[in-house]
Formats: sequence, structure tokens, C-alpha cells
Amino acid sequence: MSGGIEDNIVMDAANKADLSRITVVPGQRSSQPCIRGLRITAWDVLDMLDSGMTEGEILEDYPYLEKADFPAVYAYASQFGRDRISR
Repeated sequence: MSGGIEDNIVMDAANKADLSRITVVPGQRSSQPCIRGLRITAWDVLDMLDSGMTEGEILEDYPYLEKADFPAVYAYASQFGRDRISR
């Protein structure tokens, strides 16, 4: 069921995320979406989270990442998924 309160909360969070933190540089990491021009992709972060790591653990292992990068990764992935579904 879509259009509920939970969908609105997710959309609100996505609207507040700073998507300028996600960059695509031709040739860098095969032109995948990277975080702030670094060589770590949004997909890398999502894979780490999927493997059970917490945001805190990721920040410890990758000190050049910032807490504000996570909402951008979530919003980017959400938008990417919506775009693929709407095709």
C-alpha cells in the first residue's frame, strides 16, 4: 500500500537530503555515483549497511565520510529506484 504516512516520511527525508553530495565523474569508479567525489560509491555504503555495519562503524572505518553523507545515499538510492520503476 503506497501513499501512507510512512511514504510521506521517506519522501520528506529525501527532499531534505543534500544530493549534491552524490557525484558522478566520468571514468571515476566506472562513472558510478560517488560520495563527494571520493572513490567510495553510494552502492559501497549501501552494501556495507546491508552486511550489518552501522553508520557509526562505517564512519570509523572510513573517517573521510561524514554523517550527512548517509541521508544523501538513501535519497539517491530511493530516487534511483523510483526512476527505474517509472520507465
